[in-house]
Amino acid sequence: MTTVQRPRLALAASALSLLLLGIGIVAGCGQQAKTQTATAPPERAIDFKIGILTGTVSQGEDEYRAAQMLTTRFGEAHIKHVTYPDNFMNEQETVIAQLVGLADDPDVKVIIAGQAIPGSIAALRKIREKRPDIKIAFIEPHEDPAIVNAEVDLAIQPDQLARGRTIVEVAKQMGVTDFVHYSFPRHMSQELLARRRDIMKQTCDANGMTFHFVTAPDPMAEGGLAASQQFITEDVPRETKRYGEKTAFFSTNCGMQDPLIRTVLQSGGYVPEQCCPSPTHGYPTALGIAIPPDKAGDFEYINAENARVIAEHGKTGHFATWSVPEVILSIRAAADLLADAEEGKADYKDPATVQRYLQEKAGVPVTLAKYDENMGNSYLLLVGSIYY
Repeated sequence: MTTVQRPRLALAASALSLLLLGIGIVAGCGQQAKTQTATAPPERAIDFKIGILTGTVSQGEDEYRAAQMLTTRFGEAHIKHVTYPDNFMNEQETVIAQLVGLADDPDVKVIIAGQAIPGSIAALRKIREKRPDIKIAFIEPHEDPAIVNAEVDLAIQPDQLARGRTIVEVAKQMGVTDFVHYSFPRHMSQELLARRRDIMKQTCDANGMTFHFVTAPDPMAEGGLAASQQFITEDVPRETKRYGEKTAFFSTNCGMQDPLIRTVLQSGGYVPEQCCPSPTHGYPTALGIAIPPDKAGDFEYINAENARVIAEHGKTGHFATWSVPEVILSIRAAADLLADAEEGKADYKDPATVQRYLQEKAGVPVTLAKYDENMGNSYLLLVGSIYY
């Protein structure tokens, strides 16, 4: 299929500004999220509704904000936004109920789960039983990729296997000698994440770097997210002392990104990329940046602030991420594509069409590959890096 060359360095501030245009207030788990009422008319008129399930801000702010952007684009009357529980592994019945509940509205014609956490496949099957007409997209699916590929209308996630190579290559460019990978058994039971870890180790070996796997507390376990974050805060200085200042750190969990970035800024080391690469995933919070409301969608400003604070700490060149927020890119592209498909204007099963919608939303070159070239509609995405 058609691919576009992945750049090594791209800022694309104007594209970022277009991707992120709005803020809202946090809704409690299990409730319909209350998004800020748009003062301007919708950017696009549709005569049906789009349902979207995301995490809360504490689990993944980018995906939550992406749902708010859909409200701006399609209008509040045409978006149904619900959130899954922070402790979703122990509340899968709630996850299923939230996702299936979107299909209870006969006007809902498109449903997007982002992230598509465990329970999403079970929910999809229940939706299919009563509403086979609904088009369903999974963003960053957590469940068996082969099942996702076989059953979901459209699935998009970062190319985890390629990232096993590209993340280490970014670290190598930073001058890293040791690479610390934080994760836990639940994540390592996911095929693509486990295979990515193995590729990271192989790539480290091939580039003269030493790979270290460190088991961190699962935020879904008894201690919760607080225990996981505390572990990261305490362990990063230990690993830096053990292996030296040229140590890179990577974690597979969203909730660990803030303390990871913050602690590396203070104690040394490198962060070549987050689990969900984005200029906003962990950076502003970890760096203590208070973004004024009038700058909420100004990513030229946000990137400059990220770089400024990092430079003030003498750590320029120690941090990197993708040049666009991948989960926001995927959710927005999927929404427009499936909305057009519902109106008979696009073929969501055509790889070149999927590529075009992602490319238009990104505003920078992307590389796209199918999970299985012979069947399904599941895609793996790569975008180039920026360095702070």
